[in-house]
Amino acid sequence: MKADHYLVAWLPVRSRPLVESGIYGLAAGLAAVLFDVATYYLYSHTFPRIALWSSLNFALASFGLVVGTSLLSGLLLSRFAPEAAGSGIPQLKLAFWKDFGYVPFRVLWVKFIAGVLSVGGGSSLGREGPSVQIAGAVASNLAGVLGIPKTGRRRAAATGAAAGLAATFNTPLASIAFVLEEILGNLNSSLLGSVVVAAILGAWAVHACVGSQPAFILPLVQIPSLTGHLLVPLVAVCATLSGILFQRGALGLRRAFQRSRLQAIPHWLRPASGALFTWAIGASVFLIYGKLGVFGLGYEDLSDSLGGKIIGVLPFVLLAGKMAATVFSYGSGGCGGIFAPSLFFGSMTGCVVAESLRALGLPLDLDDRIFLNIIGMSACLAAVVRAPCTSILIVFEMTQEFSLVPALLVGGILSQALCRWIQPSGFYEEVLEDDGHLLSTVVPPRDLHEWQNYPVSAIATFQPALLPDLDRPTLEAALQAHPYTRLIYQQGNDLPRILFREEIINALAQNRPVELREAPSCLRTAPIVKAERLLVENESGIVLILDRPGGKVTGLITFHDLLRAEQNLAAEED
Repeated sequence: MKADHYLVAWLPVRSRPLVESGIYGLAAGLAAVLFDVATYYLYSHTFPRIALWSSLNFALASFGLVVGTSLLSGLLLSRFAPEAAGSGIPQLKLAFWKDFGYVPFRVLWVKFIAGVLSVGGGSSLGREGPSVQIAGAVASNLAGVLGIPKTGRRRAAATGAAAGLAATFNTPLASIAFVLEEILGNLNSSLLGSVVVAAILGAWAVHACVGSQPAFILPLVQIPSLTGHLLVPLVAVCATLSGILFQRGALGLRRAFQRSRLQAIPHWLRPASGALFTWAIGASVFLIYGKLGVFGLGYEDLSDSLGGKIIGVLPFVLLAGKMAATVFSYGSGGCGGIFAPSLFFGSMTGCVVAESLRALGLPLDLDDRIFLNIIGMSACLAAVVRAPCTSILIVFEMTQEFSLVPALLVGGILSQALCRWIQPSGFYEEVLEDDGHLLSTVVPPRDLHEWQNYPVSAIATFQPALLPDLDRPTLEAALQAHPYTRLIYQQGNDLPRILFREEIINALAQNRPVELREAPSCLRTAPIVKAERLLVENESGIVLILDRPGGKVTGLITFHDLLRAEQNLAAEED
C-alpha cells in the first residue's frame, strides 16, 4: 500500500486502526439507521392503513403490496446482485474470510433497495441481516475510498457489521458478541478493539437519529415465581425445537428451488412465489384474528405477547402462521434476515407453553408468562444463529434486568446441547455449504487441534489421476499425461488400487502385467487426524478419498498435501 494513496497515512501507525474503525463505525451505523427508517416508513404507511379498510379491499391491497414488492426485489436481485439475496450475514462472513473483507458496491445498493421492498413490503423477514450486510458493505467500500486495497478490508467489514447490528437493535454489547462469535469465530480476535469502537458509534448513531428506545418494547420484568424458574428447561427445549424446525423448513425449501423441479421457476420470480404464500397466510390470520404479525417484522404482536396480551389459541396461530410464512419468504430467495422471526418464534413458543399449562390448571401469573416468553426468545435465537452469548446479551440489554441472567444461561446451554444432538450445523453454515462454500476451506483454524479435526476435504486433492484400463496404450498415455509418482486404478465398484510410476515403467519394459497395491482410504468427512494416522501407518504414502464406504475414488491426500497444509497453518499463526 503506497502511503500517498492512503488517506490516513499521515496519522501515527498505531493510531490508524482506531481512526479507521471510528470512520467505518459511524458511516455504517448511519447507513443501518437509514435502512431501518426506510423499512419502517414503507411498512407503517401501508399495512396499518389498509388494515382499516374492508376485508375485500384489505385482501386485494395486501396481495398487491406483498407480491408486488417481492417481484421488484426479485428482479433487482437476479439482474444485478444474486449474492444480495437472503439474510446477508453468511455472505458477509464469506466475504470477510474469502475476499479479505471486500464487498462490491452493487451488493450495497441492491441489498438496500431490495431489503426495504421485501421487509417493508410485508414479507415475513427481518431487517437485521440486511442491516449487517449493508453496514459491512458501506465500511468495505469506504475503506476503498481511503485507499485500502481489496485484500486489506477485513477490519472494515467486521467493524461495519458491529455498527450495523448495534444500530438496528440498539444493543452494542450483543453486536460485539455476535461479530466475535459468528463473523470472526474468535472471542479473542485482534479486531476486538475495532469492533467495540464501531459498536459504540453504531449505537450512538441510532440514539442521535431515532432515540434510545430498543427495537421493540420489553416490559419491566419482576422476579418470577419458583414455578416459572422450574419451567425454564421446558420452554428452552420447545423454543430450540421451534428454531430447528424453522431451519429445516426454510433451508429445505431453499434447496428445493436449487435442485428439484422448482429450479425451473425463474430466479426473478421466486421471491414473488414465496410472497404469494406469505400473503395467503398473513391475510387469513388478519381477517380471522385481527393480527398483522405475520407480515413484516411482526414487532407489534411480539410486543403484545411480551405484555401478556396474546392469550388463548392466538399464540399457536401466530407461531404456526409466522413460521410458515417465513419459511416461504426465506426459502424462495427473499431479501431479509432471520433474527426478528427467530425472536418471534421463541416468544410465541414461550407463550404457547404458558397458555397450555394455564389451561391445565397450573397457576402462572403475568410475570411468569413474560419471563417464559423472554427465555423462549433467547433460546430460539441461539438455536438458529448458534451464537449463545449474543442471544443472552441481546435480551439482557433490552430488559436491563440482572435477575434474568441465570435463567438465560440455562436456556442457552440447553439450546446448544440440543442443537448439537439434533442439528449440528447452524443456519448460516448450511446456507454457505448449500452454495458450495465449505467454511473449513475458508476460515483458518485457531490452533493445531482444531485444524486436525477439520474434514480431510479441506486439504485433499480432488483431481486424481484415474486409469480406465491397464493395457499398454493406457499406461503409456498416463505416463505422458501425468507427472505423478502414483496413479489410481479402479474397475467398477471394486476396491481401488494404486500403481507406482517406476513399477509401470518396469512392467512396460519387461512386457509383464503391472503390480497393483492396496492403499488406505477414508471418506471426505473424516478428520484430518485420521488421514495423518493412515499416512504414517501405510507405506504407500497416499490416502484415497471415497464418496461413500466401498464407493468410488473422488480425491486423495499425500504427505505433500499434509505438509503444505501444516505450513499454511503455521503461516496463519505467525
